[in-house]
Amino acid sequence: MTLLNAVIQGVFLGGLLALFAAGLSLLFGVMGVLNLAHGDIAIVAGYLAVALVPALHLPALWVFLIVVGVLMVCGYLVQRLIFQPSLESGHLTPLLVTLGMSVVIENLLLEIFTANGHSISIGTFTAGSVQVNPQISLSYLSVAILGTAVLALGAIQMGLSRTKLGRIVRAVADDRDAAQLVGVNYRHIFGLAAAVAFGTVALAGLSLTMYTSISPTSGPTYLIYGFEAVVIGGLGSLWGTLAGGVVLGIAVTVGVLISSNFGALAPHLVFLAVLAIRPQGFFPRRVTT
Repeated sequence: MTLLNAVIQGVFLGGLLALFAAGLSLLFGVMGVLNLAHGDIAIVAGYLAVALVPALHLPALWVFLIVVGVLMVCGYLVQRLIFQPSLESGHLTPLLVTLGMSVVIENLLLEIFTANGHSISIGTFTAGSVQVNPQISLSYLSVAILGTAVLALGAIQMGLSRTKLGRIVRAVADDRDAAQLVGVNYRHIFGLAAAVAFGTVALAGLSLTMYTSISPTSGPTYLIYGFEAVVIGGLGSLWGTLAGGVVLGIAVTVGVLISSNFGALAPHLVFLAVLAIRPQGFFPRRVTT
């Protein structure tokens, strides 16, 4: 793999990592919840697709839409039934609750699907690519994942900035008590934000299941990547999250040129370097007073 090809493949991988990071950023930005089960929820989406594709005998795209819809409903319910009571019990409680969710999800998946890896193949699209030149090829799947990440982040950003509901979400995130005084049900808004976050991480899980094989214990690895992408991009910035994912993706693929082991270490070294040089991230949300 040449350096240029490694950078290009890293950009595509960054789209996948940005999908993991988007929902994490949204939950933390709106509710102040760091969801430690975020990666495991993505794996749940992947396993749902693995189970439903052969069972429903429907085109994979329809199954994916069903899985995203189911996860969005689950996100709303989880927020109202689990996250909201923990939010009212103190700042540390949500962290412990999401850690417990992570442990429960991983063990349930191990019990149901065993520790064997699973993946989804949708024919030639999964393995097909365009050969630009002898050194550079563009995978159809990688291009589609990056496009999905850009569209998802763009839709969330447009919804937050240009719709009435988006303005309400931002108002609740800034001052939930003031929003409640003018008649906003902030718990419902939190539920909607969680639904969107679960929907985006479902897209991440589905993409990962086509990109590589998943196992019940894959979630924490991608939680770390998502968290690092959020911090590198800057808290509160969705496009910064995409930039953070791309930086990590390039670090992985360029690191592999040195050695396979360094490919796993390189993104974490980049994360630490960014924290040392620019701890607020590349594109932090500007707060006006």
